[in-house]
Order: sequence, then structure tokens, then C-alpha cells
Amino acid sequence: METSLRPMTLGEILDRTAQLYRTHFLLFAGIAAVYAGVLLLVGLAQTGVQEWMRVEHMYRQLLWMTGVWVLMTWIVTFIFGGIAVAANNRAVAWLHLGQPATIRGAYRSILPKLGRYLWLGFLTLIYAWLPVILIYAAFIGAAIYMRVKGLLPRVGAAPPVPPAAPGSALIAFGLIVIILILLLAPAFIYGIFMWLRYALAVPACVVENLKARAAIRRSVELSKWSRWRILGLALLVAAIEIGLVMVTQSFFFFETIRHHQQLPIGLRILQQCVAFGTNTFITPILATGLTLFYYDQRVRKEGYDIEWMMEAAGLSAPPAIAFPPVEPAHAQGGPLQFASPEPPRDAGNAHE
Repeated sequence: METSLRPMTLGEILDRTAQLYRTHFLLFAGIAAVYAGVLLLVGLAQTGVQEWMRVEHMYRQLLWMTGVWVLMTWIVTFIFGGIAVAANNRAVAWLHLGQPATIRGAYRSILPKLGRYLWLGFLTLIYAWLPVILIYAAFIGAAIYMRVKGLLPRVGAAPPVPPAAPGSALIAFGLIVIILILLLAPAFIYGIFMWLRYALAVPACVVENLKARAAIRRSVELSKWSRWRILGLALLVAAIEIGLVMVTQSFFFFETIRHHQQLPIGLRILQQCVAFGTNTFITPILATGLTLFYYDQRVRKEGYDIEWMMEAAGLSAPPAIAFPPVEPAHAQGGPLQFASPEPPRDAGNAHE
């Protein structure tokens, strides 16, 4: 059973990621297609509802409905994205150890512990990105308050409706926006730092069958002294994903500008279908790289390659021999003494 358990450089991890992805493309694409398919259905439903509300001239309700759809999309992304990442990690773990993997087997393996993986995703999200979430929520709340009070112009109105109180209210809103932007930079840096600490939590949870908090502690320990390498992996994968998104979505971006920010419904449906293909292609990349990084850290810190070879050969470490404790000399009131072995009793005196 051939494996690739050895210490690897960052370049070798990237090469191994590309090799696994290329040779098992249908496996990884099939796992990610479940997540991308759910997003496609949500996007198509959102497009249909928005178009119906525009036909019925329900513009005020459309604003609130857009916010509802954004929240729903985020929830769907969190749940089904977490499922897809866990299944992807399970498949990569099997392949990296020279074992067979299937789409059905990967999902069947992680579904019994689905709640654990989602709880782990929620904890890492809160621990790492709570400051960013709070700042974003504060900005959205301020914008909604200003819009409800009529202090912000309605986007798309013809002609634009001027704000009712353009003086102190808009100045206060501008100051709030500036403060939130200034707070966003350190919050984002904090989020990246914490994400690097927790980047190996999902592979640890899947491979070692750990609970959520134990997997987080395991990730913190494994990632120590190697977080710059993990950051390099994440940046390279992010560059690939951003480049692919720009290539596939640039046409729709220019069409949106050409149609005065109102993309026709046919192009919006086509955009959703293209996004399905993009999500199917790029979702497994980072998860695959992080799983390989998890094994690399275990090999470097724990000698997991030797442990796996022994397990594969049917060998195991000898059981520890328990010795009776020996009391120190000062506890016995004198120098350490050893009792002489008792001479064997005479068989004839056994009745005494």
C-alpha cells in the first residue's frame, strides 16, 4: 500500500494537492457538486422571487427580501459547505494513505457526526471572525436605520430622493463608517491569525474522531511554528480561486455595467450556472491542501509515518510493564534497603 507520508515542503504539498486533484478530479468534483448544487438552487429561487417582485413593483419589499436571501445564502453556505469540506477531508485522508475513496463512502463516513462538524465550524467562525461580523453588523444596522429614517437616498430612484436631513445626520453616519473601517483592519488581521491556529481542526476532527473543542486544541498544537507555511498555502490557493472567479465572472460584470446595473434574467440564470461550475471546481482545493498539511505536521512532530508503517505491518508498541513504586529513602527513615528473598518453606512444615 503506497503512501506519501514523509515531511514535505510547501512546494511539495502544492504538487501533491495538484496530483491528487488531477488524478481524482471526478471524486472531488462530485463531493463539491452537492454543495454547489444547493447554492445553485438557492440562487435560482432568489432570481425568480426578485424578478416577480420587480414585475409587481414591490420595490420596498424587494429591499428587505434581498437581505433575507443574503442571510439564507450564508446559512446554506455554512451548512452544506461544512459538509462538503468534511467529506473532502475524509476522501483526501484515504487517498493520501493509499486507500480507495468514493463520493458515497466519504459522505457516509461523515454524516453520522454531522452535528460535531457543524459545531466545530461554528466555534472556529466565532473565535476567529466575531470582531469582523460585529463590525459588519454595525455597518448594516446603521445603514438600515438611516434608510428607515429617510436620511439616505434610495438607490435606483428616478430622480434620486434627497435625504430629509443632509446635515448633522449624514456627518454622523459618515463618522460611523470611518470608525468601522478603521476597526475593520485590526479585526481582519486578528481573524487571519486565529484562522491559522484553527486551520487543521477539521482534518483533526475527521481523521482522529475528536470532538470540536479537542480538535481546536489539536489544531493549535499541530500548527505551531508552521503557520507562515499554512498562510502561504492559503494565499496561493486564494490567488488561484480569485483568478478563476475573475475569468468566469468578468463577462457578467461588464454586462451588468452595460445594462445599467440591471442584468437581464437570462444572463442572471446563466451566471448562476457558471457559478455552479466554478464552485464545483475550486471548493476542494484548499480543503485538500489543509488535509495534506495536517499529515505533514503529524509526520514532522510525531513521526506518524513510522507509526502508520507499523500499523500497516500489523505491529504495535509493546505494552508497558508496571513496576511497584519504590518509596524514597527519607520516607523509610533510613537508607534504601532491599529485602532479601525469603527462603523456600519446607514442605514438611507447611502445616505450621
